[in-house]
Amino acid sequence: MISDTHGHNKEIIEALSSTDRPDLLIHLGDHVEDGEKISKIFELPIIIVKGNGDYGSSYKEDALVELAGKKFFITHGHKYRVSRNLDNLYYRALELGADIVLFGHTHVHINLLHDNIIILNPGSPSFPRGMSRTKTFGLIEIGEKIEARILPISQELC
Repeated sequence: MISDTHGHNKEIIEALSSTDRPDLLIHLGDHVEDGEKISKIFELPIIIVKGNGDYGSSYKEDALVELAGKKFFITHGHKYRVSRNLDNLYYRALELGADIVLFGHTHVHINLLHDNIIILNPGSPSFPRGMSRTKTFGLIEIGEKIEARILPISQELC
């Protein structure tokens, strides 16, 4: 999954070209057109939610979807004030019975497990923030257990 591409998707396209083909692409907003373009390039089904920078977009701000028997709460995050803390996001996930929460907005990658809920922000492949300033995207594999990872662009796995 990717977020906050803001019209700059060359590096994420290159990174996705050198990884195993995913089954699905999720774009978490702020330049939803990038998600549409990447989906077409790789011929992938896509789930998109709009971000605070996607003015006039017809996409919804939130989605609750079931994938491989797991409930995913997908949002850009700005409605939940994720720049302050993750409390509102976490409590909304609890209300929805989500197993996994995917969000963006902050441009800072996060991968944590809290009360058996995976909370993942893939960061930004275009304009990263935070201490590492590493361009990143996320990958989730669902088998007997869920493996959620943050992948840096043009580097080894972190």
